[in-house]
Amino acid sequence: MEIQKLKQKVEENRANIIQFMRDICAIPSMEGQLKDVGERIAAEMNQLGFDEVRFDKMGNILGRIGSGKRVIVYDSHIDTVGLADPDTWQWDPFIGKVENGIFYARGACDEKGSTPGMVYGLAFARDLGWLDGITAYYFGNMEEWCDGLAPNAFVEVDPKVRPDYVVIGEPTKMHVDRGHKGRIELKITASGRSAHAASHYLGDNAVYKMMAIITQIRELDRRFRFGMGSHPVQGHPSIAVTDVSVRTASLNAVPDQFTIYLDRRITSNEPHDEVIAQIKGLIPDYLQEEIKVEELFYDEPSYTGFVFPVAKYYPAWLLEDDHPLVQVGQSVVETLWGEKRSLDKWDFSTNGTYWAGKAGIPSIGFGPGDEKFAHRDDEQVPLDDVVAATEFYALFPKILSEKIK
Repeated sequence: MEIQKLKQKVEENRANIIQFMRDICAIPSMEGQLKDVGERIAAEMNQLGFDEVRFDKMGNILGRIGSGKRVIVYDSHIDTVGLADPDTWQWDPFIGKVENGIFYARGACDEKGSTPGMVYGLAFARDLGWLDGITAYYFGNMEEWCDGLAPNAFVEVDPKVRPDYVVIGEPTKMHVDRGHKGRIELKITASGRSAHAASHYLGDNAVYKMMAIITQIRELDRRFRFGMGSHPVQGHPSIAVTDVSVRTASLNAVPDQFTIYLDRRITSNEPHDEVIAQIKGLIPDYLQEEIKVEELFYDEPSYTGFVFPVAKYYPAWLLEDDHPLVQVGQSVVETLWGEKRSLDKWDFSTNGTYWAGKAGIPSIGFGPGDEKFAHRDDEQVPLDDVVAATEFYALFPKILSEKIK
């Protein structure tokens, strides 16, 4: 009977949930600019009677219901990547379009699609008496440029709350996800000596020094695909050169510095220090003083001016299939839809790198959409799933309270 009441509430609010979804996608929130979309989300939470609604110091939007001892957080990043080439879009990327029940827009899949269900789901859970003894937060945050930064600030700066459990709303195709690979962002810099290009042999070309390193990086990635460092659930690690920069006096001079940037995806089988040592091991001994490996650091201010410096190391994480929180998520799915769905993991990275990877807070993922559509010019999400996800987010606190005392 209670489940039918929930389903009825969700169906009665179907149009509101979908309109809310379209409204927040229509508000650009690229490059961490969350203010406008955060205000729209805040208005919806105020209308639904959340106990507290505000921006934190970083500029993320918070909504709280309840004040119980058990704390849960629904994490949904509300920033998006940019448009790349706007001419490749066949419709307005923010207004979007609906075709055959699929909504196409920037942010529809990654990750604004989970916000309507989370916001309405928590309000419905309250109305049905399922938040007794619980403090529940909706946390709409910045993630695209530095995943894990916003939750780190949530715990250590504002509101200084360490949740007991987290549900991450990144797209999971309406299955429960329980982990993913991590990553380390690095740069390798070769130093040389400048000279006029007409007498280049008097210089020391930094670009040439890096050529063999780049070849070895490509070979290392090939070896990963053949099983080195592989994890039975998280899959193969990887490494890729993702950017380069050169310092030269002019187009007629030998470059005295050349830098490559690396995205190194890591599994739980690969300790941080061993990964760094592996990269350094690609450099010949005689070049160790001339080619340096460094981990990148994130210290850019948010749109509010908030700065929270962190190393760009994002740990891998994975909950076992029989972890109590994973079983809660599976029970919610089965209770709502009468079927067992396979457990999964993400291929990309999420704020779980902090919640579960660094802070050790049990976390699972559940959200509408398929991650393969993230960052594409046909980004999309099924509207039926956006609405149905509301049921999951509403029922989750009830099942959690029943199964984990």
